[in-house]
Amino acid sequence: MPNDRHSRPPRPARGAKAVRSQPRSTSRASAGRPADAPAVRKPAPRRPIVSKKPVTGKPATAKPVERTGRVGPKRQRSLRAPSPAALYERLSALYPDAHCELDFTTPFQLAVATILSAQCTDKRVNMVTPVLFARYPTVESLARARQEDVEEIIKSTGFFRNKAKSIIAMAGALADSHGGEVPSVMDTLVTLPGIGRKTANVILGNAFNLNEGVVVDTHVGRLATRLGLTSETDPVKVEQGLMRLFRRERWTMLAHLLIFHGRRVCDAKKPRCADCALADICPSAGIGNGPPKAVKGHREPGTGNGRSR
Repeated sequence: MPNDRHSRPPRPARGAKAVRSQPRSTSRASAGRPADAPAVRKPAPRRPIVSKKPVTGKPATAKPVERTGRVGPKRQRSLRAPSPAALYERLSALYPDAHCELDFTTPFQLAVATILSAQCTDKRVNMVTPVLFARYPTVESLARARQEDVEEIIKSTGFFRNKAKSIIAMAGALADSHGGEVPSVMDTLVTLPGIGRKTANVILGNAFNLNEGVVVDTHVGRLATRLGLTSETDPVKVEQGLMRLFRRERWTMLAHLLIFHGRRVCDAKKPRCADCALADICPSAGIGNGPPKAVKGHREPGTGNGRSR
């Protein structure tokens, strides 16, 4: 009789399916569950997210930003604006002969010369006006002049068509409404063709010795910004600020002093700070080739932007 221990179970008949015997489950969760029910798998526990970088006890702090005050290639010193009184005295000592550099003998000639000085140097205007006034010596004669003839005389000053139109119209208004005389009132002057507030300030301050305002051309605006006297860029606001800082009797001369210094030392593109007598009180000393934004001059009706050099 063969040994039962070594005997094999009989093979199933051909065509019949083999049935596997299921092992007995020892899990407590399977208690009370049908034998043919599928097994329930528990979800794997989530692993905690661990930062790759070790967390230190001291939090990271941002580095403070260093304010260098750079303007251009050189460092700008953060000084306060100089005292208006001290600045005026310093400039007066530097330029005791400061004056209007346009040649004139009458208020009418100064009015014409100032209109012609827009976008042109005073030196060039002084070369043109003797020829112009020799040809048209009076208000009436200029009022009757042909524009083409005037354009030919003043052509070298630039914008000659607009300028010729303005000075002829201005002369006509003086002849028709003011008896051929230039008025000495601001509100009346600014109604004349070619004359705005800047030109009116030039006429009143230099032909009538009246301090009604401060002439703000490109030089005055630039220096007022560099010296820390204003942060404005609009010429009208710059003028109002300067009028508050300086005494009324100094308004006309203040413009001459700033224009003299701007033309001779404080150039728009390359200020000569090393040679400047105001370097010790100027907040912009050492700006080199990086000047602040210059204030544009007034735009007079019928002319350029009011720049004069």
